[in-house]
Amino acid sequence: MLLRSLDDLVKDPLHFLIILCATVIALAIAITVHEFSHAMIAYRLGDSTAKIHGRLSLNPMVHLDPFGTAMLFLVGLGWGKPVPVDIANFNRFRRQAMALVSIGGPISNLITAAIFALPINLGFMPWRSPFSMSIFKNGTDLILPDLFGTIIFYNLILAVFNLIPIAPLDGFKVALGVLPRGFAEILMKYEPYGPVVLLVVFVLDFWLGIHILSSIIGPAIEFFGRIILLT
Repeated sequence: MLLRSLDDLVKDPLHFLIILCATVIALAIAITVHEFSHAMIAYRLGDSTAKIHGRLSLNPMVHLDPFGTAMLFLVGLGWGKPVPVDIANFNRFRRQAMALVSIGGPISNLITAAIFALPINLGFMPWRSPFSMSIFKNGTDLILPDLFGTIIFYNLILAVFNLIPIAPLDGFKVALGVLPRGFAEILMKYEPYGPVVLLVVFVLDFWLGIHILSSIIGPAIEFFGRIILLT
């Protein structure tokens, strides 16, 4: 995301700084809500591991993964620090319980995006895409719309990206929980290759400009965005 704004660093440093601040706030909210939801659902289902490790918290600092956060800053795709979960603490239906824990993060991001879209849907402020941020360029009256637009954008990004069924993303564990046991066991064999696949896709997308990820998650982000923003 910030890579697209580097021109402003030279041409308009103040504008770049405001974009940076809005991005920091949006990421702190999106990642914290996402990881806290994983921890809370696991705790409610009987696993205290996340609580013991201090992850049952709304403190952003305990949830930020340095590399994943940097990727979100730079290219708009990334992740938070994985929440520790001990599946052995789930008494029954362990795969399904793990799927609930996993899908809780993306769902919480969609809910957060919907909450921040309320003032827009109710007509209290205009919708401002983070790709057209104009803070201070057209007056301070656009500060909140630009900030809310950035928060909505990153929550949608985090939700949709994490639903991809490739390890270590949430979608992989969701798939393991909903697929029949035989298919889930087959899918589990490919878990070690997930990070490599994601790394290759990142390289192809952002270094070579092939845009595999954007073609996959772009329509889904637009779909949820239209629902949340009632457009």
